[in-house]
Amino acid sequence: MKTIEMKRRIEDAKALDFGTIFNQSIELFKKVWVQGLVVLLLNMVLAMPFVMIIYIPLFLSGFMDVYTSTYDPYSSGQPQIGPMFGVMMGVVYIIMIIAMSTIGLGLKAAFYRICKLKDLEQMGSEDYFYFFKKPYLGKTIKLGLAYSGIILGAFLLCGLPIIYAFVPLSFVITIYAFNPDMSNSDIVKMAFDLGNKKWLISFGLLFVSGLLAGIVGFMMCFVGVYVTSSFSYLPPYFIYKDVIGFEDEDGTPRISENSRF
Repeated sequence: MKTIEMKRRIEDAKALDFGTIFNQSIELFKKVWVQGLVVLLLNMVLAMPFVMIIYIPLFLSGFMDVYTSTYDPYSSGQPQIGPMFGVMMGVVYIIMIIAMSTIGLGLKAAFYRICKLKDLEQMGSEDYFYFFKKPYLGKTIKLGLAYSGIILGAFLLCGLPIIYAFVPLSFVITIYAFNPDMSNSDIVKMAFDLGNKKWLISFGLLFVSGLLAGIVGFMMCFVGVYVTSSFSYLPPYFIYKDVIGFEDEDGTPRISENSRF
């Protein structure tokens, strides 16, 4: 979809109904909870090597300190860490955050494509690695960098802006999922336009769905959190669907029954 057309639809969007979107999210969750669980497990498995990059050097550093001649187990002081080691670990930590954000972004975008297939009852493969393949891998990494940069910038500003940015950032992944050929700058811009236009209802839906997913998950002996967590991903999908809508492969706009312009 062209940026101009998407912007026009966002500007012309009418009020959305909280209850309708929430009920739609529940119905779709019944169809995609297995896929949501798979996405979460894949995210954990793919992120594990990057987590190990952080903890292995720390473990080895502590292990080596024990066997140095200057190590005193009865000393009350803390072991000294060289400045270069601290800088190196800081850089590695930033790289880990970017890598994990990129992995999460790509998997979640693929999950939204699967949601569309289930919601519209379309035929298609459940490709969880769609955005890690050659045509989109570089773009996914760059968008992950931008995504992480926005989060980092929001936290550096005393953390309060993250409450605002939380909503537009949720639409970055949704817009990328259904418009992978759009430039990253346009994806971020359209996400903030949509987030600004529908901020209050989006925040309310994300908060309530996340809270409900957590409560139900804990009631399922805590392990259920892994099953219910994907429920909080669904409101942005329906907001995108109702405000912007989808296009057929031939470029003809496909507007859902609940879309309002």
